[in-house]
Amino acid sequence: MDDANMKSSGQLKSANSPSAANMASEQVSAAAAAYSRRRFLHECRVGLGKIALAGLLTEAWSTRSVNVANAAATAGSSVTPAHFRGKAKRVIHLFMGGGPSQLELFDNRRELAKWEGQSLPASVLGDQRFAFIKPTAAVLGPQLRFARHGAAGTELSEALPHLARVVDDICVVKSMHTDQFNHAPAQIMFLTGFGQPGRPSLGSWVHYGLGTESRDLPAFVVLISSKGTSGGSSLWSSGFLPTTYSGVRFRAQKDPILHVSNPAGVTDRLQQDTYQVLGALNRGQLEQLGDPEIATRISQYEMAARLQTSAPELMDLKDETAATLAQYGCDPEQPSFARNCLLARRMMERGVRFVSLMHESWDHHGSVVSGVRDACKSTDQATAALLEDLKQRGLLDETLVIWGGEFGRTPMVEIRGKDPGRDHHPQAFSMWLAGGGIRPGTTIGQTDDFGFRAVENPVHVYDIQATILHCLGLDHERLTFFHAGRDFRLTDVHGRIIREMLA
Repeated sequence: MDDANMKSSGQLKSANSPSAANMASEQVSAAAAAYSRRRFLHECRVGLGKIALAGLLTEAWSTRSVNVANAAATAGSSVTPAHFRGKAKRVIHLFMGGGPSQLELFDNRRELAKWEGQSLPASVLGDQRFAFIKPTAAVLGPQLRFARHGAAGTELSEALPHLARVVDDICVVKSMHTDQFNHAPAQIMFLTGFGQPGRPSLGSWVHYGLGTESRDLPAFVVLISSKGTSGGSSLWSSGFLPTTYSGVRFRAQKDPILHVSNPAGVTDRLQQDTYQVLGALNRGQLEQLGDPEIATRISQYEMAARLQTSAPELMDLKDETAATLAQYGCDPEQPSFARNCLLARRMMERGVRFVSLMHESWDHHGSVVSGVRDACKSTDQATAALLEDLKQRGLLDETLVIWGGEFGRTPMVEIRGKDPGRDHHPQAFSMWLAGGGIRPGTTIGQTDDFGFRAVENPVHVYDIQATILHCLGLDHERLTFFHAGRDFRLTDVHGRIIREMLA
């Protein structure tokens, strides 16, 4: 046996002897005495405060999960108290997807005509990028005539003769601007406060903040006409909120909601028995797991049963008078923006909290004159009729109506096809609001002589979001939801209330 093996064997033998065991025990005791609990916590970089904090965070996270599940279980079934008393209770959002040209609708830039055919000064352009044109593209002056209307003398394009009748009921904002210059990101930005999908939409935040007054219809309904939307379902998604806060899209024909009618062979009794069994199973699972999506499932089954009666009744316009149908320019049997406007008024009467009318027909890279005229023919009469109808029925004071798109159009020309058009323009665009909480007959902000930038009272998308929530009695800084380790809100860390707009 070599020296190394002899040494190893000797160590093993001595370690098993009684005297060695006593010596080892004494050494461990001495080491333990020297290595105190305080030293252990210090060297592991784990103090008692951190241990306590971990316990508190675990408890807080558990409490939040339970609260979220409870909120999801009750969402859609009751009214939630607002932060303060708002003047508006409900919202109709007329979302004009594609980017309406403010220069042919609301913002009459007379000086722009003097520059037609020339390039804008470099001092105006700055480092601005455009979607399809070069910064050196020639200026295109306003292509439609403007006139002043109403007691306030608000300027409107000749393409809006019906809106001119009710112009003293609206507040025009000429100084809007946004961060996005392409359709889908800009639409998602306007409706969720972020340029990418995944966050709750404006309607979802309102439903989350206020609950619903309707037992038989969804709190948040989406109606689509024309070409749909570039942003897709992200525009009415609940994002990281429980899915019970998502918008429900109503179809224009046949069943307003897919599968709302029972298939052949399914009787009312069979359906009722099925709901009872599913409800019992889901409630048991909710008690065990506390998952808010289970609560959503329960509420959606219950809502689906009620919609089998309420949705067809809502969509049937037979009880509307011929005069009302003519006022809107609505064929009750044909899908249209006009029909959706009339349905929106009916939803307001039935307690729906938020209705989005998505109408994407304003993307006029070419033929801006005929394009704007055609889009106005589809929307102007019904929009004015909606305001008149709401006002006549005593609903306008409690209903906030919003009209506008995701951005505007450039003061420079884009040649696409035989007639001139305009490119996307996020630096300056126009929109209007009316009804609950809005000061009527007013104009907010101005653009520069070229209609290129907002120069007087600039209003960012976040500011409009904050103002909309304020009209509903919701503080945009307090309306939050805990997600991914922090509290989120619609306006992120931005937004101010535009006080000049408020009644």
